[in-house]
Amino acid sequence: MKLFLDTAIVSDIEERVSTGLIDGITTNPTLIRKSGRDPWKVYTDIIELGVEDLSIEVNGESSKELIENAVCVNKNYGNVATIKLPCTIEGLKACKYLSNIGLRVNMTLVFTVSQSILCSLAGATYVSPFIGRMDDNSLDGIKLINDISNIYASNGVKTKVLAASVRDVQSVGVAFGVGADICTIPPKVFDDMASHVLTDKGLEQFNRDFLA
Repeated sequence: MKLFLDTAIVSDIEERVSTGLIDGITTNPTLIRKSGRDPWKVYTDIIELGVEDLSIEVNGESSKELIENAVCVNKNYGNVATIKLPCTIEGLKACKYLSNIGLRVNMTLVFTVSQSILCSLAGATYVSPFIGRMDDNSLDGIKLINDISNIYASNGVKTKVLAASVRDVQSVGVAFGVGADICTIPPKVFDDMASHVLTDKGLEQFNRDFLA
């Protein structure tokens, strides 16, 4: 059971990685654009914080382009970089090649069990079902996590299930409960996991009693 942080804002990462509770970072082009900074500088700054698993998305219309861009990322950032690829035929072909040469791959934009099966056959390190986006479209993202986890477990698949597009604290607990290996969450969700009104009230009482 691991938590990754889903953001490209370096200050947000620094504050939360320092807790020792975050095992990796996931980024995507949208998050990079929101940061308003050069992607390569963002990745360097994140790695300098001591992050050991950073998902970096590469682009390309063909598997050849995806592989070339992935190799470039690996040359720049080494084994800290997990190559993030879309779950398409070209992405799967690239995943198979990259996993065969020892690179970590995170297959993203996964919305069906059949896609997750192909990702595992391609040797993906992580498969990332987007549960929030599924829920937005009246689909059951948690059920998908459960179905993938059960199939992987019954077949001895090594690919880890990474619950992505997680938008609230409750979804974190439920996703882990149905078999997710990792949840990647926004900074606010991480903060909310440690917060509860009864904890605050109890602490206030304890502090008053310390002084009594």
